[in-house]
Amino acid sequence: MNFLKTLIVFFLFSSALYATETPVDTIVENDTLNLEAQIREDSLWVTNLTYQTTLVDLGVAELHVPKGYKYLNRKDSRVVLQMWGNPDDSTTLGLLFKEHQNPFTAGSYVIEISYDNVGHVDDDDADDLDYDEMLVDLQKETVEANPIRKQMGYPAITLVGWAATPYYDEDNKKLHWAKEVKFEGNDVNTLNYNIRILGRNGYLVLNAIGDINVLPEVNKDLNNILASVNFKAGQQYDNFDPDIDEVAAVGIGGLIAGKVLAKVGLWAVMLKFGKIILFGIVALFAAFKSRILGWFKKKPKVEEEVVTTPNKELQP
Repeated sequence: MNFLKTLIVFFLFSSALYATETPVDTIVENDTLNLEAQIREDSLWVTNLTYQTTLVDLGVAELHVPKGYKYLNRKDSRVVLQMWGNPDDSTTLGLLFKEHQNPFTAGSYVIEISYDNVGHVDDDDADDLDYDEMLVDLQKETVEANPIRKQMGYPAITLVGWAATPYYDEDNKKLHWAKEVKFEGNDVNTLNYNIRILGRNGYLVLNAIGDINVLPEVNKDLNNILASVNFKAGQQYDNFDPDIDEVAAVGIGGLIAGKVLAKVGLWAVMLKFGKIILFGIVALFAAFKSRILGWFKKKPKVEEEVVTTPNKELQP
């Protein structure tokens, strides 16, 4: 089931629960075609998104779009992420799609690019990390956090294990690892592939999220993806000046031990799994169904930001 049909069924099911005593099957039979046509017509802006396939200026860094990918600019990417159910995030620098895919393509993955200027990340702890021990701790913390997740209306998750063991390239200051995560009630697990590129005053974040089945494809493209993004001169890791630059409160271990699936929202729930997970937002959807349909009538507003010097860009 593609994203569009998932949204339609979800909408109809939500409306049926709160608006009428008419059987759900009858509502779906009568209304699906009209609603599908409306959503398709109102979402035509998706086909007008502008992509780049060459050199992209990311402010503190540059992206040479990898072969087989296309880059969606910062403003449109923030719109798409909101449409998927994530809050607006000013640190987002853009999205990388596979060249033949778009925001509604099911069974694919997307790489989000952002920048976190937390300060200079000291990598002295890299050689001392025990990744097996770290995994056990992360699995325990994930289980302990599930009651809170469920109270908030989200499904419980299980950190299955490393889909790719953490690896730190000390020469190029690039860190990458992947987690396999299982959402309660789903047969297909989720892949959360993480890349961190360390710079003078922070780090670039590249996160690829999709079904676990896309892991071989991500692995195949990994070297090209890693090579595609680099900090500009003056913003590189070795440009750090201890007299004027701040040091981050996190090291390599802290980057890896960050939150599982920090930004997934309805993207993972609807787009990636291709089926509905009812996790307590049915009432919310029904109550605000007109607003949700509004996403497809026009782009959500994203405030324009004034870019000054590289060191002042992208404040979190």
